[in-house]
Amino acid sequence: MNLLVVLEALLTECHVTHAAKRLGMSQPAVSRALSRLRVVFQDPLLIRGADGFVLTERAQQLKQPLADVLAGIQHLLTPMRFDPALSKAAIRIGCLDLEAAVYLNGLVPLLRQKAPGMHLDIDSHPDDFFGRLADGDLHLAISGLEPDAHLDQFHRRILDNSHLECLMGQNNSLATGEMTVERYLAANHGVVSITGKGPAIMDERLSALGLSRNVVLRLSSFLNVPDACAQSDLVFALPARLGARLAREHPLMSRPLPVELQTESLPIYLYWHHRHHHDPMQQWVRQQFDQLA
Repeated sequence: MNLLVVLEALLTECHVTHAAKRLGMSQPAVSRALSRLRVVFQDPLLIRGADGFVLTERAQQLKQPLADVLAGIQHLLTPMRFDPALSKAAIRIGCLDLEAAVYLNGLVPLLRQKAPGMHLDIDSHPDDFFGRLADGDLHLAISGLEPDAHLDQFHRRILDNSHLECLMGQNNSLATGEMTVERYLAANHGVVSITGKGPAIMDERLSALGLSRNVVLRLSSFLNVPDACAQSDLVFALPARLGARLAREHPLMSRPLPVELQTESLPIYLYWHHRHHHDPMQQWVRQQFDQLA
């Protein structure tokens, strides 16, 4: 690389001393570089003519390709810039269906206004979003979970804090009266399990207290919750913001859990992989989440 920069100065100035001055180098250093360049290209490159130094035919042929190469390298070293108004990039986000409805419904009009050429691809199929972030298949993921491994590969910020509440049909026996632990445990329960494996957060909480509940339905999608409990006796323990969204749109109601079973706030995170941490387009999209928050 250093030799190519010297070569460009020599081909432009056609003089060792002038090239040295242009480069801020000593004349002997440029002379040594010219000697090495002559070996590399197997050509004198710069020879004495009637009125000073002239370029050889080989040197003349090198001028434009060398200029192109150095310009390309300069482009590589120039920081990337992102103009949302001109971008036609696609942003891929992974999250569950109801999380998309709660946390992404404001992103679409925001992008249409600021970046009308960008494409938004939301994948709400239950999946290993962390694995897909690591593979580069997703740019962002929204989740209340944490990666099982390689946490140092991911960055995250909190989008929301929520707590669990009971979601049920309006005619459910728990819809009225005091919400006691006994009444709650006597009910029939449904859970939403992203992976389909392991206990739900509430079951872990109950187990720590030496208690258990009767889970009769396990779903992998929040969109099926309204149909599952609106006309049945099932009760779901869901993050309050998600439950409130469902209760607004369906004949459901959300009530606080018994005091003994209430949990600490559950953080909902926006995740991204380290490979995208410094990408200007990704940084801009993440800034839009700050506005939505």
